[in-house]
Amino acid sequence: MIQEYRKLKVGMVGGGEGAFIGDVHRKAAIFDGRGEIAAGCFSRNWNTTQTTGRKLGIETERLYRNFEEMAEKEAQREDKIDYVIIVTPNNSHYAIAKAFMEKGIHISCDKPLTITPGEADELARISNEKGILFLVTYSNVGYPMVKQAREMIRNGDIGDIRMVMAEYVHGGLARRAENPTADGKVRWRLDPEYQGISGCVGDIGCHIENTLSYMTGLEIDSLCAKLDSFGNTSKLDNNAAIMIKYANGAGGVYWCSQIAVGSKNSLKVRIFGENGSIEWLQEFPNELKVAIIGKDCCTLSKGYSELYPLAQSSYRLPGGHPEGTYEAFANIYRPYSEALLALKHGETPNRGRLDFPVVDDGVRGVKFIEKCVESSKAESVWLPMKSHARVSQTR
Repeated sequence: MIQEYRKLKVGMVGGGEGAFIGDVHRKAAIFDGRGEIAAGCFSRNWNTTQTTGRKLGIETERLYRNFEEMAEKEAQREDKIDYVIIVTPNNSHYAIAKAFMEKGIHISCDKPLTITPGEADELARISNEKGILFLVTYSNVGYPMVKQAREMIRNGDIGDIRMVMAEYVHGGLARRAENPTADGKVRWRLDPEYQGISGCVGDIGCHIENTLSYMTGLEIDSLCAKLDSFGNTSKLDNNAAIMIKYANGAGGVYWCSQIAVGSKNSLKVRIFGENGSIEWLQEFPNELKVAIIGKDCCTLSKGYSELYPLAQSSYRLPGGHPEGTYEAFANIYRPYSEALLALKHGETPNRGRLDFPVVDDGVRGVKFIEKCVESSKAESVWLPMKSHARVSQTR
């Protein structure tokens, strides 16, 4: 049985001392005892890599000066890493992922997948050809109540979807936009060379797209976007309003902002169907507001309400014990690790358990970002979102 198999050996590129998201990934990857951090190139600064490696108890010979050396030498080891976590600036994702995939090493990559659709398509092609299991870490789909919303919609509990309203806003760049050198942690996010063609949509707007795609299963037919760059000398957007037409005829409005003073990290989703509605707020992740015609409005609560099995299997503590970001990340790493363990032992992963964002989700996210930028530059015209078939790892 899978639970008897050894732990996966995990490598990491990026995520050195002082980085925020790298440590979250490391904790999530080992949360369920499925992995151990065995190798890394944690920074372009060799001293930082060494310091981080020592704190993690990694053998000196498995600390590397650059990702190319790491991919080459790890692939030659009998005890090579099983997958690598990529937590570096956006513009480096493509080269790093390609280098490890060409050595047969599986991938976990932070979003957005790449900064151009061409690069994203190329990674999907290589992943398919080489049988690489590819996780793109859109973490919001790991929350139990997001999974509950998905199952309710799949089951027809609120009927056919008519309208979607979603926002992801914070005020973190309200002042930093005017002084991009003030904080090293955000500096690269304001630089098109590293961030890509979009700031706000590329950083948090893509989370809206992925979360709603996961919840609803709806495909975007076309979109109309207006991107703003308030006080940002790099001219990357820090606020965006996006109108959506879905293939099933439903409509949507997305708002994402990094200059919404007073907001912290607020992702709010409201989904309206013919028979009811669902509302979820990331800042209160263990609750789901539900309204069904003819029934009293209610709030479903993790650990107290009767939930669908997918949601119920995703929470780890009894009701009243809050779960949040770490658990959500762990909830995408757990099925990824289980699928990878199955592959390593000659088994076919259960498609029903491939409940994590795959490379095609990453490709779609990159194309969503591109279309938003393209629409805004053309005076907010409606543009079609060409669909692309999933080439692998279908959920």
